[in-house]
Amino acid sequence: MADAGLGRPLTREEADEALARLRDERERIGTGLLDLDAHPGRRMLDGAALSGATAELQARVADRMSRLWELFDLYQRALSDAERLRERHARPKPSELAALTRLLDGPSVELRPAQVPIEKRGLLGGPEPERLTLHATVRRMTGLYDEVAQDVAAVDAAWTALLPALEGVESRHREAAALAASLEVSPDGLDDLGREVAEAGRAVRADPLSLVNGSGPDTERLRRLSGRLDEVVARLREAASLRDGFAERLAAMDVLIGEVRRAQEKALRVRAEALEKIASPGLPEPSDLAAALADRLAALRRSPATGRWDDLAERLADVERAATDARARARHDAELASGLLERREELRGRLAAYRVKAARLGLAEDAELLTIYERTRELLWTSPCDLRAATVALSGYQQAVTSRAKGADR
Repeated sequence: MADAGLGRPLTREEADEALARLRDERERIGTGLLDLDAHPGRRMLDGAALSGATAELQARVADRMSRLWELFDLYQRALSDAERLRERHARPKPSELAALTRLLDGPSVELRPAQVPIEKRGLLGGPEPERLTLHATVRRMTGLYDEVAQDVAAVDAAWTALLPALEGVESRHREAAALAASLEVSPDGLDDLGREVAEAGRAVRADPLSLVNGSGPDTERLRRLSGRLDEVVARLREAASLRDGFAERLAAMDVLIGEVRRAQEKALRVRAEALEKIASPGLPEPSDLAAALADRLAALRRSPATGRWDDLAERLADVERAATDARARARHDAELASGLLERREELRGRLAAYRVKAARLGLAEDAELLTIYERTRELLWTSPCDLRAATVALSGYQQAVTSRAKGADR
């Protein structure tokens, strides 16, 4: 295969301009190829034991990089021939300019049959080598370069996204395994998680392209795996913390259960007072969990120090949660009962304030106001107090005083 005819020979000035341009082009091509060869993704492909789609890409990249360097070598040879020819003749003759033109613009790059792309060969390989101009050689190198750059970028993007996620998962698994060994326990599911981590590691390192979908590298599986390992690590850390501070945790639980007991005792006292002083208070029956919590803690205290610390940590955490909930409930029960008693005192205070206001208005002897006042006062000072009826009565007294005050203003 050969390019079309050359036309007229180059002049000396045109030849020198072409040589200067081609020298610059050679420099840029060489730099580009070196940069591509040094690309992290390209380096990771070198010698890696890959499989699947990534192995296919690896072979494709290796083949095209080899062809790129071969083409560049042939390109440089042809250009060097032209440079030497020009250096030998300061004032080239027409025949020498014609030879220089053939090197610069003609099919001066010869590819052996083995270097010709398979799609350009016949079944018998073809009797003649392929010939390319320097310009056509650059075009072919550009196509190969673009294909390699695209492949290298694709696998590099996959590894860039997947490897950090994998390393995080593997680090979590190592931490979980080390904690389990130090605690001499084998948490449920840790072995299965280990197998999943190893399988994910093989996929990421050997065939990252198998984990790439239409939207890019798929890290969802690794994210879920990391979440499950986080849960295991959290449980094991809690177990290790319990082992290292078991006595302190038990002492803290003693204090917490004491607070539960005192909160329940207060709730019972205030409830009893409210039942005595408030009619139909609708208060819930106070819980009495302190004794049961103390029994559960005593059972934990008797657990042997060589027991399963992960199980012991979960049991202690359950007791802590139950004690915290019991304390909160007891305090809430006490607040409900106290609120009813405080409501009665508030109503008493408002009644007294409006009684003073009526006196300032000169209504102290108002018979109707006195009747309403006495009925309201009787409701508020009778035990048990009907808060609802007392509230209605006080509202009536307030309205009556306010109505008379407005009349006095007119």
